[in-house]
Amino acid sequence: MASITLGGTPTHTIGELPSVGSKAPDFNLKAVDLSTKSLSDFTNSVLILNIFPSVDTGVCATSVRNFNKTAAQLEHTKVVCISRDLPFAQARFCGAEGIEDVIMLSDFTDGKFGKDYGVEIIDGAFAHLHSRAIVVINDKGIVTYTEQVPEVGQEPNYDAALAAI
Repeated sequence: MASITLGGTPTHTIGELPSVGSKAPDFNLKAVDLSTKSLSDFTNSVLILNIFPSVDTGVCATSVRNFNKTAAQLEHTKVVCISRDLPFAQARFCGAEGIEDVIMLSDFTDGKFGKDYGVEIIDGAFAHLHSRAIVVINDKGIVTYTEQVPEVGQEPNYDAALAAI
């Protein structure tokens, strides 16, 4: 269980992020077109998982915008933005913002991704949403970097995530 804060108020996640050097847990998440995407859909690509509570909050939206700017320049790398937002909300946001270089995926159906990756918030105002975290997975499916952002309202360390590619 990770101890984080939301607006300075202590809260907790269901577990810990996958360990660096471990095999990334598989997932089944919904894309904006309602298709199901799994880890195997990204074979031979480096993945930056940008995990957050909701695209309808300021810091979450900022993280998607920032990664969208850098994603177009990355070779053999995909930025996957994951939240429990409905795919319709994710599509609306991307359309309104001109976001085209990240992949939006939703864990709305069962929250299994949040549990498996240890990011489901278990108490407080954001209970059942995901904490803000970054997981980088190499092209062989191995976790090479993780960041559990200590305060939900804080942006992740973009430079550290990009350096881990």
